[in-house]
Order: sequence, then structure tokens, then C-alpha cells
Amino acid sequence: MIDFLWLLLPVAAASGWFAAQRSSRLKSTSSTFNLSSDYFKGLNYLLNEQPDKAIDIFVKLIDVDSDTVETHLALGALFRRRGEVDRAIRIHQNLIARTTLSAQQRALAVVELAQDYRRSGLLDRAETLFIELTQSLDYQIYAYRQLLDVYQQEHEWEKAIQTASELSKASGENVKSLIAHYYCEIAETARHQGLRDQAIQAIQKALVTDNHSVRASLLEGKLALDTGDKKAAIKAFRRIERQDATYLSEVIAPLKQCYQDINREGEFKKFLQYVLERYGGITPMLVLANMLQDETSEQQAADFIVKQLHKRPSIRGLDHLLDLALSRSGNITYEHLLLLKDITKQLLKNKPVYKCHHCGFTGKTLHWQCPSCKQWNTIKPIQGIEGE
Repeated sequence: MIDFLWLLLPVAAASGWFAAQRSSRLKSTSSTFNLSSDYFKGLNYLLNEQPDKAIDIFVKLIDVDSDTVETHLALGALFRRRGEVDRAIRIHQNLIARTTLSAQQRALAVVELAQDYRRSGLLDRAETLFIELTQSLDYQIYAYRQLLDVYQQEHEWEKAIQTASELSKASGENVKSLIAHYYCEIAETARHQGLRDQAIQAIQKALVTDNHSVRASLLEGKLALDTGDKKAAIKAFRRIERQDATYLSEVIAPLKQCYQDINREGEFKKFLQYVLERYGGITPMLVLANMLQDETSEQQAADFIVKQLHKRPSIRGLDHLLDLALSRSGNITYEHLLLLKDITKQLLKNKPVYKCHHCGFTGKTLHWQCPSCKQWNTIKPIQGIEGE
């Protein structure tokens, strides 16, 4: 509570200063005395840990005009930062109710109250105020951004699409990738509900909006797999190379299954060799090693891995090589190899697979929206010795 009082005292002092300035202009000594009395009464309530009564005093103390509106706003913002959102709402509502506010002052008060509502989880009320703010030239872009955040929290993807379009018109920003993700969210929901036609329509809209949408291609491939259309799935998954080759590791496994099902494993092998030569990556290398082992021998698979590891060192590659060595080793070296295997397993156990290129968040699951910074399409497979 002591910290709370120290934070509120400057606001109370500001209230007294504004009141003194106002009384000086009005040249009314009796008014100055009354204001000072109320001012100290408010401080007394604060010191006695009665913030609600203190709010009442300061609300009555400050006649809202161009000089004192900022004091109201500062007091409300202070309560919100302290987690006293109900009190912040009360102050900002009282402020908005005043008819003496200019349009600019009212807009600022609406911004603060909308933030109060968001903080308290009253997203519908926050939405209403942010929509009002879109009519203000000073806060229009800010309001659209806040609305996007609200709609994302509520999974109102159609509203998010419309709002993103309005944001683009107002700010000139390129939001194609963002809108494509919203369409993909709609497609994901439709797919889980068994509404395949709706899912396909949403995916098509995503690709029309952003033809580099890797997520849309992944979804299209999964929908094709749902119906057993392997060729359509291959077409969708292969498209990802043109969109963003760093995501190719995500489709190696489903592509392998598709090519096997249609008896075109040779074509898949050529694709892997092409990917490995042009882009590198541990996933295509390990899949090729497994295919080589099945076709020839463990020795040739091991030799292939060693050759690739000289080019691109990788913990995952070393771990796979140790698997091969353990399966063929004699008793003399087995314990030593097993120790190395345990070490690589521990190294890989807690290592993230994906990383956000915006804020640095890491994890083992591919998120299309970063859980940390909330940016879209910034998480990608980690490259290098500990990744692809």
C-alpha cells in the first residue's frame, strides 16, 4: 500500500496545483480555501487506505476543463496500471460524461476507457469504443489496430478481415499476409467441423489474397489428404518451395507418404536430392539416408550421412549416425557409442525446433501467430547445427 500511496501523491499534488491555478484565475479566496480543504481530505483518505473515497473527493475537486482533464486521465491510468481497473473505469466514465470536453479531449478519454474495458475483459464494450475512435483522424489507425487485437482474441475472423482492409486503406500498410492468415483460421475451423467446401473456399481466398501463403498451401494439402487425393496434396505441398523454402521440412513426411501411395518413390527421391542440393536441411538428408539404407545397406547410409555432416554439421544428423553405428557396433565400442547417443539425445530433448524472427520466441510447435509478440508468420524452423 505504501508504494500505491507514493504513486498517487503526485496525482493528488497535480490536482491541488490545477485547483490553485484555477482559483488564482478566478481570484476567489473563499473558493481556494474550500478546494484546499477538499484536497487535504482526499489525501487523508489515501493515507487511510480508502481509495474509493479519495476518488470521490478528487472527482468533485477537479472541474474538468482544458487544464485539469490530464489530471483525471493520469489518475485513471494510474489505477489501471495498479490493477484497480474498476476504479479506472469509474474515473474515465465520469470524465466522458462531462459536456465541457473538446472533441480531442473526449477522444483521449475514450481511448483510456477502452483500455480499461480491455484490461477487465469487457471486450464487447472495448470494441464499441474502438469503433467510435475509427471516426477520429487522430486515433483512427490506433483504433483499427486495437480492434484487430480484440477480434483475434474473440476469433471473429470475418470482422478481422474487414478491419484489416480498413487499416490498409487508412495507413497504406500491406496486410495481405495478415488477411491470408485470417482466412486460414476460418479454413481450420471449417475443416475441424467437417465443412470441407467452406474450408476450400477460405483457402482459395487466402491464396488469392497472398499467393505466398505457406499456411494456405499446407491446409490445401491436408484437405486433399483427407479425401485421399494424393496428387492434389503433392501439388499443394510442392508449391511451398516457391512460397518459402524454409518451410519445406514441414512437408517432407506427408510428401513421402503420398509418393509411396502412388508408387512414385523414385520421383520423391529426386525431389529430396534437389532440395538437399539447393537448400540443405537435415530433414531431407535423414529421409534420403533412410531410403538409401532400405535400398542398399546401413554402411552406405552411414557414409552418406558422414559426407553430409562434413558439409553441414548437425546434432540431429549426428544422433541418426549414432543410431546406425549402435546397430552395427561390436561390444568393445558399444558403451562408448551409447554414451555419445545419450548425450545427443539430451542435447535434442529440450531444444526448440522453431523460432520467432521478430521477438526471438522459441518452441517445439509451429505457431502461425507468435504466442509472445502476437506477430503473424514470423515463426520458422530453426536453421543450422541445432536445427535444419
